[in-house]
Amino acid sequence: MSDDKDDLYAVAGQYFSLYRQPPARTIYPDFCLIPMGTGDSSVAEYIAECQTVLQKSGLTFKAHSALSGYGTNLEGPWNQVCKAIHDCHAAVHQLGAPRIATDVRIGTRTDREVVLGEGNSRKVHRVEEILASKEA
Repeated sequence: MSDDKDDLYAVAGQYFSLYRQPPARTIYPDFCLIPMGTGDSSVAEYIAECQTVLQKSGLTFKAHSALSGYGTNLEGPWNQVCKAIHDCHAAVHQLGAPRIATDVRIGTRTDREVVLGEGNSRKVHRVEEILASKEA
């Protein structure tokens, strides 16, 4: 464990290092942060705090509603995205959640340049175009 008091102890199934970055400049993760052991079935206060952290990060993000799945899409450089997820954990622990479970899926692409902040919205727009053409 790190000597840094601001560091959080994390248990992961696979070793992950920010120092071994893939060639992609931007990553497109989807993450779902789940506060546990709070004694309340509502997690809205904790998720709102995480959203505040993401707003301050300056990264492009979009939270999913219960209708489209739980979680948040992020977009940005590896280090900034990982720091934002870390900062969400730290903020939710500060609110009193003794445990947090987070699922993260990360997508990257090196086959073409993607304008920062437009990667996820372009994917959604493209699918909507395909669906609209099938309805016509």
